[in-house]
Amino acid sequence: MEAPKQIEPTRPGDYLEVMSKAVFQSGMSWKVVEAKWEGFQNAFDEFDVEKVAAYDSKDVERLVEDKGIIRNRRKIEATIHNAQTMLDVEDEFGEFTNYLRSHSDFEALVKDMRERFKFLGDTGAYYMLYVVGEKVPPHEEWMKSRG
Repeated sequence: MEAPKQIEPTRPGDYLEVMSKAVFQSGMSWKVVEAKWEGFQNAFDEFDVEKVAAYDSKDVERLVEDKGIIRNRRKIEATIHNAQTMLDVEDEFGEFTNYLRSHSDFEALVKDMRERFKFLGDTGAYYMLYVVGEKVPPHEEWMKSRG
């Protein structure tokens, strides 16, 4: 499998989008998620963090019925929670990038991300951090550390 394409985030929504892709890829074929990704972008307002954070139960129902995305209620609710958490993190650290760089090392950051964000495991956190251009250990080294 080739490495995912990296991006240079220019807005908070870029982080939310990459995180959400990691959430929906968990336990799924990455090709299925990729094939539906345009539908996700449309359904989640281009991952505008403030808009997604304000979603309510009617939005959840709308998304659960949207055939353009993977209609997993728990992952949809996790995406909304994660947008709300991103706003909280920005209130605390000023910018999401400041949060990412506030930890002593990669493992401490991943541990904190797993505690704050829903449906974000080790692999999802590694994927997200790699894609947004943050420092991550070499993939082979990281995989060995996970057994």
